[in-house]
Amino acid sequence: MTSTRPSALAGAFQGDLIGPDHPEYDTFRRCFNRDHDQHPALVARCTGPEDVRAALHHARENVLGVSVRGGGHSAPGYSSCDGGLVIDTSPMKRVEIDTDARTGRFGAGLTWGELDAATQEFGLAVTGGRVSDTGVAGLTLGSGSGWLERMYGPTAASLLSAEVVTADGRILRADAEHEADLFWGLRGGGGNFGVVTEFEFRLHPVGPLLYAGLLLHPRSAAGALTRFYRDFMEQAPDEVTGALALISAPPAEFVPEQVRGEPACGVIVVYVGDVAEGEKALSPLVEWGDPWVRMVGPMPYTAVQTMLDAGTPVGVSEYFKVDYLPELPDEAIDTALAQAEGITAPLTQLIFCPMGGASRLDADHMALSIPPTKWVYFCLAIWWGSDGRERHIDWTRSFHAAMRPWATGTSVPNFIGGDEGTARLRNSYGPEKYARLVALKDRYDPDNVFALNQNVPPSG
Repeated sequence: MTSTRPSALAGAFQGDLIGPDHPEYDTFRRCFNRDHDQHPALVARCTGPEDVRAALHHARENVLGVSVRGGGHSAPGYSSCDGGLVIDTSPMKRVEIDTDARTGRFGAGLTWGELDAATQEFGLAVTGGRVSDTGVAGLTLGSGSGWLERMYGPTAASLLSAEVVTADGRILRADAEHEADLFWGLRGGGGNFGVVTEFEFRLHPVGPLLYAGLLLHPRSAAGALTRFYRDFMEQAPDEVTGALALISAPPAEFVPEQVRGEPACGVIVVYVGDVAEGEKALSPLVEWGDPWVRMVGPMPYTAVQTMLDAGTPVGVSEYFKVDYLPELPDEAIDTALAQAEGITAPLTQLIFCPMGGASRLDADHMALSIPPTKWVYFCLAIWWGSDGRERHIDWTRSFHAAMRPWATGTSVPNFIGGDEGTARLRNSYGPEKYARLVALKDRYDPDNVFALNQNVPPSG
């Protein structure tokens, strides 16, 4: 491949360097969220930690802003930048699984679809993203929410170690015994402290078949269904997981043609365990009402992990709000349904996920803060092109404001937007954890080289 290779990198860099003159520049500069359209000076496609170190040196020598890209799914658009250098770890696809120890080491460039395919060969998994082309790296460091979180916690709860390149070029292995403070910060502190090039996870027995699927009801049933779903999930064991979503019926083959595009209420059902036990446990949900679609049965875990892919196609724009709900009272349900009447784009999704065991973890051992709540909502305005952008954003903000009486005002870091300032990030971590993160920033990145993220600035 031909590209502009700055002389400072020519001898030290093994991967591809892609500048504006490269025929694939547009492919590698773009984020998943097309609402952010950045044009970096250079994309450094790193093959390992030595490439990352060389790229960081080049950025510092040339006073370039640094963006770090794994899967490119950063919702606020931090996977790219204008005029700076993108450190792209997507070529790092290493997979090494120890089936006896139930652990695995994985390159930072893997997507969750790739990791799931590798671990499922042995009937193993770790909590991963609900959209399969999400990057392993970004989700692990700043979110970790997925179908397995009720059973096994967020992804960071299963992180055993990480290889990380710091701003000054050191290549470190962080775990509970080595660079332990850094390891704590990597488990939920986002990309503030370095570029992670490899993750080691504890793996859990999952699949290869689960009892799972999709129910699609008319929106007219949503009031009764959401109340039933709330009551059912709040007493269900952690093996029972899934989500309820206010959406438009998708234009998919499994949806009756006459209802495609109509307001709908979808329910994802998943049982993490024996298929027969799952069928019994989920039967009240599966048999409720008269849905347009009842598509539930034994399903490969890898298929479960792709169920939401079609709802977030490549090339869309997205604006989001996320918040935790200690309870989901009738008033909150009625408010959400009323707000859903004003949805401005057919791909938009209002998703309610039950927390279960994910909110009962001892949170002191990691930076990620999950409050002791029963629910989390994801309000995702999704649209094509640029038409109506402000209208979609205004609607999302109005939903967030309407739900405020029942919400904590906090979020996982990955879903805190650049337009929200630092107050919400501080509040989401809490004062003690945030102070500890600032101390880590002072130690590992005092010049804030890693600023293009949900940023924790150094104290200086």
